[in-house]
Amino acid sequence: MTTADPTSPHPAWLPPAAFRAIGSRQTLVCGDGTLVETVRDEVARACARFGGTVQHSTGAATEPERTGVGARPYDLVLALRAAGSLPAGAAPAVEVGRELGPDRGGLDPEGFALARRDGVTVVLADAPAGLLYGLFEVVRLGAAAFDADRAVRVHSPALRLRLVSHWDNVDVHPVMGQVERGYAGGSIFWRDGAPIGDSDRIREYARLLAACGMNAMTVNNVNVHGTANRLLTDRLGDVAAIADLVRPYGIRVHLSVNFAAPVALDGLHTADPLDRDVRAWWARAAGRIYGTIPDFGGFMVKADSEGQPGPYRYGRTHADGANMLADALAPYGGVVHWRAFVYNHRQDWRDRSTDRARAAYDHFTPLDGRFRDNVIVQVKHGPMDFQTREPVSPVLAAMPGTRLAVEVQATQEYTGQQRHVCYLGPWWSEVLRFAPWGPGRPTVAAVVGGSSRDGDRTAPAGDDDRGVSAGGGLVVVSNVGADHYWTGHPLAQANLYAAGRLGWAPDLDPLAVLDEWIDLTFTPSATGDPDLLRGTLHALLDDSWRTYERYTAPLGVGFMVAPGHHYGPDVDGYEYSRWGTYHFADRDGVGVDRTRATGTGFTGQYPQPWADRYESLDTCPDELLLFFHHVPYQHVLHSGSTVIQHIYDTHFAGVEQVAEMVRRWERIGPAGLVGPALHARVTERLAEQLRSARQWCDTINTYFLRKSGVPDVRGRRIH
Repeated sequence: MTTADPTSPHPAWLPPAAFRAIGSRQTLVCGDGTLVETVRDEVARACARFGGTVQHSTGAATEPERTGVGARPYDLVLALRAAGSLPAGAAPAVEVGRELGPDRGGLDPEGFALARRDGVTVVLADAPAGLLYGLFEVVRLGAAAFDADRAVRVHSPALRLRLVSHWDNVDVHPVMGQVERGYAGGSIFWRDGAPIGDSDRIREYARLLAACGMNAMTVNNVNVHGTANRLLTDRLGDVAAIADLVRPYGIRVHLSVNFAAPVALDGLHTADPLDRDVRAWWARAAGRIYGTIPDFGGFMVKADSEGQPGPYRYGRTHADGANMLADALAPYGGVVHWRAFVYNHRQDWRDRSTDRARAAYDHFTPLDGRFRDNVIVQVKHGPMDFQTREPVSPVLAAMPGTRLAVEVQATQEYTGQQRHVCYLGPWWSEVLRFAPWGPGRPTVAAVVGGSSRDGDRTAPAGDDDRGVSAGGGLVVVSNVGADHYWTGHPLAQANLYAAGRLGWAPDLDPLAVLDEWIDLTFTPSATGDPDLLRGTLHALLDDSWRTYERYTAPLGVGFMVAPGHHYGPDVDGYEYSRWGTYHFADRDGVGVDRTRATGTGFTGQYPQPWADRYESLDTCPDELLLFFHHVPYQHVLHSGSTVIQHIYDTHFAGVEQVAEMVRRWERIGPAGLVGPALHARVTERLAEQLRSARQWCDTINTYFLRKSGVPDVRGRRIH
């Protein structure tokens, strides 16, 4: 990573050096519009630094041709296909355009074609957003974009909606602070009830999002209270100011809203979604928003969940509530993200028939086909709550008549809170590639991308005039804050980058995505050893999610964390509580029976073959065994180990793996491969990770030794 002014945001994956290949060459930008201006400005800044040149044409001849200067060769042409005639020096771009031609149809609104022909690298797009994404693809490629010829390749996003959900509070919450589940400092938008006023940082954040492929964001917490309600009314100007800052990078602003806003803001006696006055209130609110922010994206709603108001208060369904908001937004092309995170959070722990894992399916699948086309039901990737290991939510395979989005959590609430290295790209990749109906059938990515409406057929995604697909896309809970490194732990930047890249192309290898992030972000000195740096980063990050899993909650059981703040081990912290997050460990065994035969029946919410695979002890994957089954401690896993020995072995192994991470990182310091401030930050975080891993190991192993009475066969010390 480059050394940067500590008073300004860290450049993350867009340091100046990432633009060297572009900035040292001759570039032509053709087209007009806000995003094309952004492309030109990005190239111009790079050229000012590295000695290249950039020309901008809106379709007429460029300045040198108008003044009689002969045609000049270009190294890079970035052009809208509708921009008109190109100068003679851009002839290869004309050839690429002919090759695309009408026979290959139009490009996606965010898509682009990339080729290299006769010494010229060409990016063509039909819309300005495509040109912006094409520019950042060239940045990713670096010098390789200007090497050998490249055949024409068309790039377009698999998921059209790629939204970052900020859990930022406008007012400081008395428990959660300025950012709920935030581990990187304060909000980049709000401070103590007012806009933070750091326009440069917000603009730079939008730039980072666009460069990894995101195209939308909410700017406030899904738990809406206090001043945040007024973002719909007298504080709408604050939202518009943010929208103005992020618009040049193709980012559309969405708002989280309180379902009972008409009551809270204007004193209506009800928020009943079928009440005429309530519907009129929301229609006026939508008109006011779009009159101020014409490209506003829409609403995100957490309703009837963990104390938030919703349609159940009025005897209405989630479809009734979501459709009311959808009707208000429909005239303007807006969408409603309606979260499916609805469950009984006042459960009796003694009642084993009530299963939190079942809740989203039970609440929402009966409503399939009853939501408006501009409603997106937003489903957490697992049925519980962003645990280190969960099965994929069955809701994602059970609502073929509804637009669905999958929600993942970049902020590391249950994965070390950005004090631990935990690269989540491999986990999200598994989720997106999961095939609910079995191998060779549509994946989760196909479902949320709109290319699969059920398990038996596929259908193309339909677009309205705003480029919204029939799928609901990807929602990523932000891990960003006001910290210099954006994410607290500098290496946690990789998670936000991976979320954007996998949202654009879910079939990417997450380790290849990690390579991209490393190569963009880290620029070792000329005397440094880049192989040592890259090898060390891979040693820390590649398997870090599974390393975290090894020293925390085993075999998919989840929720052995300290209540409330969720950091560190507390095996029984939630065991006798109302939250429905149990492991049911007793002297004979551990795990939750979710089978159809003897348990809660949760396995029956999956289609075949997974319903039967999870049901059977013989076929249930080891890593999810305790999520689906209550088993004796001496139950033998497919690995050949018993459950209890697996617990002991993995926890000891996890600690040793973290210790090795510490040793590897120590070697980087004397080599001078990263700046001293960054090295110190990572060193400090790794020391805490090692301390915490040892605590987890001691706590979990001691608990299960005492609960089971079965000793470690290797005779290691367990307290």
